[in-house]
Amino acid sequence: MAAADSPVPDLAGRADACADRLIAADRVLLASHIDADGLTSAAVASTALARAGIDHEVVFEKQLDDAAIDRIAATTYETVLFTDFGSGQLDSIAAHEAAGDFAPVIADHHQPADADTDCHLNPLLEGINGASELSGAGASYVLARALEGPDSDNRDLAALAVVGAVGDMQDTDGELVGANADIVRDGVDAGVIETRTDLDLYGRQTRPLPKFLEYASDVTIPGVSNDEAGAISFLADLDVDAKRDGEWRRWVDLDGAERQTLASALMRRAVASGVPADRIESLVGTSYTLVDEEAGTELRDVSEFSTLLNATARYDRADVGLAVCLGDRGDALAEARRLLRTHRRNLSEGLQWVKTEGVTHEENLQWFDAGSRIRETIVGIVAGMAIGSPAVDRSKPVIAFAEESADELKVSSRGSHALVRRGLDLSAVMREASRAVGGDGGGHDVAAGATIPIDERDAFLAEADRLVGAQLS
Repeated sequence: MAAADSPVPDLAGRADACADRLIAADRVLLASHIDADGLTSAAVASTALARAGIDHEVVFEKQLDDAAIDRIAATTYETVLFTDFGSGQLDSIAAHEAAGDFAPVIADHHQPADADTDCHLNPLLEGINGASELSGAGASYVLARALEGPDSDNRDLAALAVVGAVGDMQDTDGELVGANADIVRDGVDAGVIETRTDLDLYGRQTRPLPKFLEYASDVTIPGVSNDEAGAISFLADLDVDAKRDGEWRRWVDLDGAERQTLASALMRRAVASGVPADRIESLVGTSYTLVDEEAGTELRDVSEFSTLLNATARYDRADVGLAVCLGDRGDALAEARRLLRTHRRNLSEGLQWVKTEGVTHEENLQWFDAGSRIRETIVGIVAGMAIGSPAVDRSKPVIAFAEESADELKVSSRGSHALVRRGLDLSAVMREASRAVGGDGGGHDVAAGATIPIDERDAFLAEADRLVGAQLS
């Protein structure tokens, strides 16, 4: 594909090299991560491979450690496509490539290891920020566009790429930027995405209005946030019919004038309550609607879609999430919704546990150890939710621990974009502190993870605290 035709021209050459290797392969093993970005990455890549007539199988890994790479090398596949991971594990992958075990193709956005390979599509290699400008699903989408034949058009896959980017929290300042914004434009042009300036609260499609307001805790509005009676009272004072036929309406059910009335009243309440101006501004952002999905469902809004996906693979049902991404609106969607109910309950209980138990403060960071009380696949999400709650100090990154096995601890870290602007890079902190105690880790500047030996927690914390202090000094 010519650079001018690529959604991200700086990556066109890399995308073409990856596409050429895949087209030349008899069959491909596609391996991907288990979060929302990993699932959408796999779905975008799998759809593009199928449309190009390339035989393939999809597998998922919780983490791409040496054992997982050894399992992949033991298969009979000569070509392996890694999506939403692989860059950080290139030293191990390159060793298998050199041994002739498989030819790798990598479409990722995480910090690369020191090794490299010929078919490596990663925004960081071309100076594009992989934490805020292009997700794993976005990298898969760039590859999908390079796999287009003369009569095919993969721009409809921009919808899933945007779900992945939002699931990867790349819209934290209210909208997608950089290469992500270019992919959004592809989706709009293809007629699969609609954008608008909107109230930037979660649950626009599915939550009844009182819950929509009560659970909107990213910006705490006294008397409304975390206050069911307060939210109902707030709605009762507005010139908006919050109920119809005895049922609470949702944000999606309101017309433009009603939305404007509610949003303006919310802003006035925030101002009167002394909410800082920058926090009030963050109440408004860009919404991304998937126009082919049914209105009022979790699949219509990209934020809700990404949460639904997190509820599948993080409970060992990546197959369900992938099937939903590939269009199954029957059994797979029903099972995903059942898993979502469990996921929401677990997140609520996990956040309540953090609020009750509190966090421990070091000089430069804060942490909690959930042991076996919070599932290790969701402890990072709980840590991110805790940052938006009064339980946690926003001026420091938070590190969360959960038992992964009898021998290993899962570590998840979350920061804020304000801290990143001051120099925080949690990817480097996780990688260096974990390796110092015999583990491994990586990720993004604002969110990263690691796995460490179970008895090395305190040594890891001391090193992480030192590293964060050095970055923020």
